Amino acid sequence: MNQIHQKILIITAPSGAGKTSITHFLMKTFPVLSFSVSAATRQARGNETNGVDYYFITLEDFKKKIQQKEFAEWEMVYEGKYYGTLKSELKRIWSLGKVPVLDIDVKGALHVQQQYPENTLSIFVEPPSVDELKKRLLSRGTETEESLAARVNKASYEISFKDHFDKIIINDNLDSACERALKIVGDFINS
Repeated sequence: MNQIHQKILIITAPSGAGKTSITHFLMKTFPVLSFSVSAATRQARGNETNGVDYYFITLEDFKKKIQQKEFAEWEMVYEGKYYGTLKSELKRIWSLGKVPVLDIDVKGALHVQQQYPENTLSIFVEPPSVDELKKRLLSRGTETEESLAARVNKASYEISFKDHFDKIIINDNLDSACERALKIVGDFINS
């Protein structure tokens, strides 16, 4: 197996910091990258498709997979809502000769780094401030007062872990953040 098959790119951030936008930009730029579809116990939203956006599975099935050690990482991200990266998904992407891109929460990212320390690059996308993050979350129009408060509190906690990652990109301007990510990821892919 050549070197590229064993690489993993992790992009993590508090909700609303811009990690998904940066991930989409990188995926369009580097054809060798392949989005790692996470498993989730929540219901699909809007236009989300099973097997494309997430593998939507029941809580019971998720817990069985935990017991059978089928996850590279998993977390209860919000009360009763589990998310995780299946080992089979990483193997599927490697078998295509591609690099899995994990767009995951901070705790999950730390777990993957610990399990796959050799060929993993982790990028933490940091919002310019917690106040700016709150504005971004509000502009989505999808948050209740309670869920907004929970996400902002969680974001403050997650930012405290930023120094545990290989690279930090402050997303004060999306175009600039994408350019910084482009350089970092290009170097990683070509190393």
